[in-house]
Amino acid sequence: MRIAKAGHRALKGAFLMLAMSVATGLSLPGAAAADTALAGQLSDLLGQERQALSEAPEARLLAVTAPSEDRLTAMGATGDIAYSDAFLASLPSASGGAEWQCLTEALYFEARGEAARGLFAVAEVIMNRVDSPRFPGSVCGVIHQGTGAQYQCQFTYTCDGSPEVVHEQAAWSRVGKVARLMLDGADRELTGGATYYHTTAVRPSWARRFPQTAQIGAHLFYRQT
Repeated sequence: MRIAKAGHRALKGAFLMLAMSVATGLSLPGAAAADTALAGQLSDLLGQERQALSEAPEARLLAVTAPSEDRLTAMGATGDIAYSDAFLASLPSASGGAEWQCLTEALYFEARGEAARGLFAVAEVIMNRVDSPRFPGSVCGVIHQGTGAQYQCQFTYTCDGSPEVVHEQAAWSRVGKVARLMLDGADRELTGGATYYHTTAVRPSWARRFPQTAQIGAHLFYRQT
């Protein structure tokens, strides 16, 4: 939606001519013609803008024009995401219901020390599990699968016997933004459809059965075939 430079210069010249006429009270030669030309240029400009708006995808317009409280949802819908801490810092605070709370907790306790890319990657695994018939069909169901028997759960923090207490509010806010974006439909393009991961500090037996799809930060990612 850019105005062509030549048209912009012509429009600017017409405005200057009218401004001089008003400021000096003079009847400039060709002032009427300038009025007519300006009206025509403004009409053309508005026509171009209307055409550009009509051709732009609705989701993209929402991402550009949404109020700050809706911007996370809009970005999730259009995929306008940068995997960087600067990007996350630029976003407004996030919030949500039970699914958001569960995903934020998982990212906080499992990966809060990771760079932004690592956070999104872990979130991808959880969302991929939600979509897989092999796992529960909700974020909270996936995260708490097996919780109750010590060290028999899918996500260790839910069954290690330690209370889940959030001490780092800045980290909580940061991972909460990632959770909001992923729940709102952000693209999953980092892990190749992975449904498993582990840190580089361990070597679980199941890792030999699945193809590795990525290594991001301190985690290795695998897809169940």
